Amino acid sequence: MAEKTLLITGFDPFGGEKINPSYEAVKLLPERVGKYNIVKLCVPTSFEKASDTVITKAEECFADVIICVGQAGGRKGITPEVIGINLRDARIPDNDGYMPKNQPVVENAPAAYFSTLPVDDMIEAVNRAGVPCFKSYSAGAFVCNDLMYSLLHRFVGTGKKIGFIHVPFLPEQAGYKHPSLTTEQIVTALTAAIEVI
Repeated sequence: MAEKTLLITGFDPFGGEKINPSYEAVKLLPERVGKYNIVKLCVPTSFEKASDTVITKAEECFADVIICVGQAGGRKGITPEVIGINLRDARIPDNDGYMPKNQPVVENAPAAYFSTLPVDDMIEAVNRAGVPCFKSYSAGAFVCNDLMYSLLHRFVGTGKKIGFIHVPFLPEQAGYKHPSLTTEQIVTALTAAIEVI
């Protein structure tokens, strides 16, 4: 059987945070999960750089699957995203100071794309692994959504499986104010999700 490659990405810290749980977990994943060789990538939290960075790496490593992981502080569990929308509408600047309002991700492109990952199977697998996981119908309108939409648009019709998973704060970010999961729990969740793709 031919080797399969899964590219998984996390973001650098943004919004005044010193760490980003997405890449903290991604970098701890094993080199192989299930049938996939794992390629890891840290992505800049930048509207102008994120998707180009991931597309370049995906083409370079001939990725069969692309999973992007991002931080959604305040969420109580792991949340695979169902849909990416063609909208940039930032409430804070990205790491380049860019703060678009009510702009399309891609001009004259479809309003939305659905994830091509098996979202329901992934949710079941993560919950079975003992980590809270539920479906999300909004990846927001910041860089996370921008990246999800851009990848689905770029690779539409290619057969690549593409999607996005949001993860909550780590305990050291959340304090007593917000829900959180440990890095180990997020690694367990991502591993379980990959195993059913």
